[in-house]
Amino acid sequence: MIVTLAGGVGAARFLKGLRLVKPPRELIAIVNTGDDTVLHGLHISPDLDTVMYSLAGADNPETGWGLAGETWQAMAALERLGGPTWFSLGDKDLATHLYRTGRLAEGGSLSQITQELCAGFGVEITLLPMSDQPVRTLVTLADSGQEVGFQEYFVALRHEVPIDGLRFEGAATSTPAPGVLAALAEASTIIIAPSNPLVSLGPLWSVPGLADAVKARRSNVVAVSPIVDGAALKGPAARMLTELGHEASVVGVAKLYKDLASVLVIDHADAHLANQVESTGMRCVVTDTIMSSPEVSAALASTVLECGS
Repeated sequence: MIVTLAGGVGAARFLKGLRLVKPPRELIAIVNTGDDTVLHGLHISPDLDTVMYSLAGADNPETGWGLAGETWQAMAALERLGGPTWFSLGDKDLATHLYRTGRLAEGGSLSQITQELCAGFGVEITLLPMSDQPVRTLVTLADSGQEVGFQEYFVALRHEVPIDGLRFEGAATSTPAPGVLAALAEASTIIIAPSNPLVSLGPLWSVPGLADAVKARRSNVVAVSPIVDGAALKGPAARMLTELGHEASVVGVAKLYKDLASVLVIDHADAHLANQVESTGMRCVVTDTIMSSPEVSAALASTVLECGS
């Protein structure tokens, strides 16, 4: 069994490659729910949905989120009524959130509902939320000191404003979702996907017991750097690292992951930093990490699995 710790788009691309080299039934992804939010009374799980839609082949490759062939009549009607539309929900996408919200109201857990949704979309990889309890990523804006939810920072403010703090509300009283700790204990290899270290994977480490379970398996944990040549391929990871006092490089990533993983996989563009990565106590492996095609993603997955064996 292979376990991947996952955020959104980067993790989804990696998992699509991983399933080309390993049977999907042998794969488990533990997915960030720190950016979950409630809008219009609906529970939205952006990272879970991004991974699920991508693995189902139903995602919109142009945006990296949402569903292909989407329509927007509900949002247009909401805008006419004066409702908030800064977070766009397509008509087909709404069905996912309606189902999840209804099942939660009936007493279903997020874990159970995620399995039901994956079955409906034909996703064979097991997706586990990091916790069934709400953990909310809050971002402190540097200029005002105001604390806002991650989606407001990421979508409404277009992640263009400087920040100087993160907090994971509810983490202290949360527990890993059913199956999470057992999967980490039994996995032959644990992979930290190329996701934002601070807001895609940081929430996972905030759930009591989860980081300790990964550290206990450090010799079998392989991380893939989401930073290539000092930049993130998508999203604000590099800028967030700098604003929060970390180095926006593979060396900075290594310093964040050195207690969790024994190997860091980096791109050829950063090969000159391999010795600095290894000075943190991690083994450094250099390969192609820019997942420009399913074949490149599969080759990356193969390299990662070799590192973890």
